[in-house]
Amino acid sequence: MTATSATQQISTSLGALHVRTEGTGPDAVLWHGMFIDGTSWDRVVPSLGAERTLHIIDGPGHGRSQTLSRVATVEECAAVAREVMDELDIDGPVDWVGNAWGGHVGMAVAIKFPARVRSLIAISSPPKEISPELRRKITLLRPLLRTFGYRGPLLNAVLASQLSPDSLSDEMLRGEVVSAMRRADPVGIARAIQSFILNRTDVSADLRSLAAPTLFIASDDRGEFTAEDARRAAEATPRGSWSVARDARALIPLEQPEWLAQRVSRFWKEAEA
Repeated sequence: MTATSATQQISTSLGALHVRTEGTGPDAVLWHGMFIDGTSWDRVVPSLGAERTLHIIDGPGHGRSQTLSRVATVEECAAVAREVMDELDIDGPVDWVGNAWGGHVGMAVAIKFPARVRSLIAISSPPKEISPELRRKITLLRPLLRTFGYRGPLLNAVLASQLSPDSLSDEMLRGEVVSAMRRADPVGIARAIQSFILNRTDVSADLRSLAAPTLFIASDDRGEFTAEDARRAAEATPRGSWSVARDARALIPLEQPEWLAQRVSRFWKEAEA
């Protein structure tokens, strides 16, 4: 089977989205976390692309996608994901792999459109809304980001929220993250923060309706979604399981790509069985 490699802009109800397609085999959708873009999957694409045709989406307002023009919801992102799949002529269900925000969108897709999801992996994606303490911090940072963009203490604060101390000391990794962050318009990112972080709702009670095999992946260095949180989410999901990545914070695809690629591959085989 010949591997696919293509990029395109797909018009959606939340603006034109940049979609990169790589690999061969059954369809899988990869949706990244907040602040960055689809390049955050680059370290796992070679391995996962040998097993799946990967459709890597830059979410609304991020990367090479159109600036987010209004406040939206995670549920609207789920509808947008369906629009993208329709435009790509994906008739059957997909294997969804989402990091942070992408995991939230994946849960919404699997809940709203269960026939479109064959399996779901939610990486560093707490089903609950953000804590009051984190809400206060982000509320203070958001107008600064909108006005000044990523620079100085603000850049360092966002990086520290995404990467473990060891990862921050890796100049190449840090450079990849900063480049991805700066590809987007700060005004659109500020709207995305309001939409998909501050306005995010608790979907814990909805986990029982997830019909697809679901894997929750936590890291050992992100207090907002711990191993215990992943275990509870898996136990609340009919076909749920969970794992923990070591030496990582919020960007496991960049911080622990080899481990993640192996865990995703094993989960896909388990789901097929």
